[in-house]
Amino acid sequence: MDIQPLISVITITYNAAATLPLTMESVAEQTFTDFEHIIVDGASTDDTILVGRKMGTSALRIVSEPDKGLYDAMNKGMKLARGRYLIFLNSGDKFHAPDTLQAYAEAIRKKNPDIVYGDTDIVDIDGKKIGPRHLSAPAILTLDSFSKGMLICHQAFMVRKDIAPRYDTDYRFSADYDWCIRCIKASRAGDRVNLKRVTIDYLADGMTDHNKKASLIERFKIMASHYGTLKAVGAHLSFIPRAIKRGKL
Repeated sequence: MDIQPLISVITITYNAAATLPLTMESVAEQTFTDFEHIIVDGASTDDTILVGRKMGTSALRIVSEPDKGLYDAMNKGMKLARGRYLIFLNSGDKFHAPDTLQAYAEAIRKKNPDIVYGDTDIVDIDGKKIGPRHLSAPAILTLDSFSKGMLICHQAFMVRKDIAPRYDTDYRFSADYDWCIRCIKASRAGDRVNLKRVTIDYLADGMTDHNKKASLIERFKIMASHYGTLKAVGAHLSFIPRAIKRGKL
């Protein structure tokens, strides 16, 4: 009988041979070892699987088969996961430092929280820092925090598996935003821990980055469904100056 690991690290891939090495290297260098690593691959036709097998730790499992998109693959990953806690680290993204998982684990062992989270840096294809994420993780996470947008990067958001819902695959680009809100709703106030440090380096080349308009529409629908239409309208109006400042409009 397998011993349950504390953490399941889930990586979704598809033809990701060029970006996967950064992710695999960061997983392999973690000082904390009570975790499993699962790659859920969408039947890649390049060397993704070869890279994964070559660079993976002994805790690696790989499943490669056709899927119905990113969030379908994430649901598969959750179903396969044996860990008490889940964190998604997709191809090209990496843990910020060798002791990142150790920091998550220490927070878990102290309090057994529902959610543990940190901040995020944005990196390029070579793993070099571009800058901090434009949104910072809230000091105290509440349900209302995400009414202001996705303040915590999905990859920096670790959740207890037994409260994690399935991703809503009706959303093609922003199901992670909806998922994080539903995780917060399922969690207990006071059982959400801020690590107060950068935990994830996020590759600025994701699916949402290439589908900004569709993603924005989905995020509006998600925000309205959880917080009401008026609040969603007000929040999106407040995004305009921020987008102009960042050169996105």
